[in-house]
Amino acid sequence: MGFSQALSGLNAASTNLDVVGNNIANSQTVGFKSSGVQFADVYAGAKVGLGTRVSAVLQDFSNGTLESTNRNLDLAISGGGFFRMTQNDQVVYSRNGQMTMTADGYLQNAQGARLTGFPAGAGAGAEPVALRVPSDAVPANATTGIDASLVLDSSVDSIDRVATPFAQDNANSYSYANSATVYDSQGNSHNVTMYFTKTAENTWEVRQSIDGKPAIESTPAPATPVTFDTKGQLNGGGELTFDFGPLGNGTDPLPITLDLAGTTQTGNNFSLDSLTQDGYASGNLVGIAINADGSIMGNYSNEQSEVLGTISLVNFRNPEGLKPVGDNAWVETGESGQALLGQAGTGMLGSIESGAVETSNVDLTRELVDLIIAQRTFQANTNSVRTQSEVLESVVNLR
Repeated sequence: MGFSQALSGLNAASTNLDVVGNNIANSQTVGFKSSGVQFADVYAGAKVGLGTRVSAVLQDFSNGTLESTNRNLDLAISGGGFFRMTQNDQVVYSRNGQMTMTADGYLQNAQGARLTGFPAGAGAGAEPVALRVPSDAVPANATTGIDASLVLDSSVDSIDRVATPFAQDNANSYSYANSATVYDSQGNSHNVTMYFTKTAENTWEVRQSIDGKPAIESTPAPATPVTFDTKGQLNGGGELTFDFGPLGNGTDPLPITLDLAGTTQTGNNFSLDSLTQDGYASGNLVGIAINADGSIMGNYSNEQSEVLGTISLVNFRNPEGLKPVGDNAWVETGESGQALLGQAGTGMLGSIESGAVETSNVDLTRELVDLIIAQRTFQANTNSVRTQSEVLESVVNLR
């Protein structure tokens, strides 16, 4: 029986050496989770134990350190959860976020596992798909409105519209002018000029032209004044609509609403405090950025951005029940429970850090100490075998 006890100790110590050696070998593997061996003694109705056995090899899913790489396709999870990936028609889970983009726009790791998530425009309850960054250009968006906040100088003289008819080429026929860039339905840029004419106390007339051509109609009509109260605050909503009609090249008509909310009349010089408009030209994809909530933002040459998809994360009721399949990946089992799918930063799921990776959680110093202990345990069981052999030899040699 002594031989079987020592042999069980040798087998258990050998497994322990394998686990420790595997931990040490993967101390620099991104997203690796170290393992530990659990032992159990063996009894079979005997007064003396029959040795030991390996009862389980459990993985430690504590978080590793996040290390900056300054590469935007390197991803790490700060907190709980796993990346959900598809590899060889199988769903796998990983903490290794070292991604590259394929020629057709898929995000995958070095082993060919593709990152999955929610399609653009779909919520977190949608079915995850392999995320793909499309190379399509963003179509042009025609300008529909201009928001302008100005300061109009109340000290300037009023202009008699009868004596001095409005003319774009006559600076004396208006009090102040400023311009903005707008876009038609094909993304062609045009210059809109806004003219402000003081026609009476607290009363101003607003006109617009595009590329030097006046609007074909406006609401209210240009003669309808924009008025201010005695404290210089704008009366009414301050919204004026100008229709420029088609601008050629087969474009749609271009009505533009000018919103003067925030415009004041004071004794200060004319100034333009803010100016925004909602149109833009078409643009090509120039790069992507990944936010903490997993949303993949496409950045375009026309300075526009849009969400191209959202990375999905999963967690498990019992992560230790996951089955390792290599390549820094695990698969779901009955012991792990079903994958709990969601968006980063919600529930038990951590946030996503772009430009960083999660290093192995192997404590190399501890593993080297465990290696010495495992080696000594193996040697001690070897000595036990040797002692049993010597005792048996002594018995055989009895005369």
